[in-house]
Amino acid sequence: MIRINGYLHRDEFCDVIRRWMYNQPHPSDARTITHLIHFNTNYTARYLKIFSDELFGLLYGPPCACRPALYKRDLKDFIVCNPPQMNPRIEDLICQYRLYPERYFRETPFEGQLYYVLQQQREVFVGGNRHKRVRRLAEKSARRLIDHIFEVIKRRADELATARANRLGIERKYLITKPEDMQAEFYRAEERVVEDIRRKRPLDIGRDLAINDVAGVKVILEDSQYKRLLACIDKIDSCRVLEEERHVGKYNAINLLLSYSPPKEEILGQPLCARTLDVLTRRGLEPRRAHEEFARFVRQGEDEVFIEIIVSNYQEMLESEIGRCMHEERVSDQRWKQEYRGDLAKNVEYLMLFMFNFALSPRREVGELPIKLWHRYLPDTFDDLIRKMFDIPPLRLLDDPP
Repeated sequence: MIRINGYLHRDEFCDVIRRWMYNQPHPSDARTITHLIHFNTNYTARYLKIFSDELFGLLYGPPCACRPALYKRDLKDFIVCNPPQMNPRIEDLICQYRLYPERYFRETPFEGQLYYVLQQQREVFVGGNRHKRVRRLAEKSARRLIDHIFEVIKRRADELATARANRLGIERKYLITKPEDMQAEFYRAEERVVEDIRRKRPLDIGRDLAINDVAGVKVILEDSQYKRLLACIDKIDSCRVLEEERHVGKYNAINLLLSYSPPKEEILGQPLCARTLDVLTRRGLEPRRAHEEFARFVRQGEDEVFIEIIVSNYQEMLESEIGRCMHEERVSDQRWKQEYRGDLAKNVEYLMLFMFNFALSPRREVGELPIKLWHRYLPDTFDDLIRKMFDIPPLRLLDDPP
């Protein structure tokens, strides 16, 4: 199932997702999910800040200044403020952004830090970090599951077509199938997969589906400085490069996947954030116990986590934020171009969103799961479920009948 490689206790998280897909919650899941999401969020934010401070300090000399960013406008306004270089394309991008800022998804929530250096009394952006918000993590988990379930359904549909060819006494490659017959075979295969889930038969998804970019760093460097970045990474204790992927075309950048062993005791010297303490307190866990459980959670978790680094020059970074391959447009395309969009796909998305939202809600018990993958729901049903979870009044103009 889903393996979130920037988190601790990945096997446990994987197991909860698997059980919930088969409608097998445990009474302890309310506590488990809350700890997995809240404790991991705190842990990720802290190790990402420690790593980023060290990396940018090595690149530019300590201390490299940083400021928080809560919305994409914080990032986009800052990167156009003091451009380190100028050419006609950069000038056009910045001009369009300043003329029509409303076109650039500026109100998108964002959780990270922006790093900068002073050049001639100007604050020049050199990179930043971000950790995936809960909603985006739920959405990405759902998309990975949906893509692989789709592969299972297509494989089952191929098996039905092969069986039909065998009944006709011909090889599969000579089978001529009308579009409506292909669609009918796909629907039958989908029904069989849904029935397997309902009867708790394991799906042949294969290996766990990795999410490696929970913690991300962006570094702005010219191509000639890339080797210097690798040398700086090599100086960081307990850090090594696992993969390098180069993107060329509409999106130009280098993606590095790193294994990193955070300094656990240094992290545990920092208190839990106020929002986490508020949720845990409402669930009956007083602050002292919360910090004790957080310490146990961290110390018993994996030693290594994964961090993704994106390396690009200034102009390509502008393209990814306000230009031809704007990140928000890529996310929107992923949502609308998803190949499989049936009821089962939507239910997987609902289930993941419910799981991650539950950790943020005041609810103390999971009880019976309100989303079952073999049922059919309209979006209104899920909207109503979320309102109830957070004690938001229903959207009704009339009182309930007596």
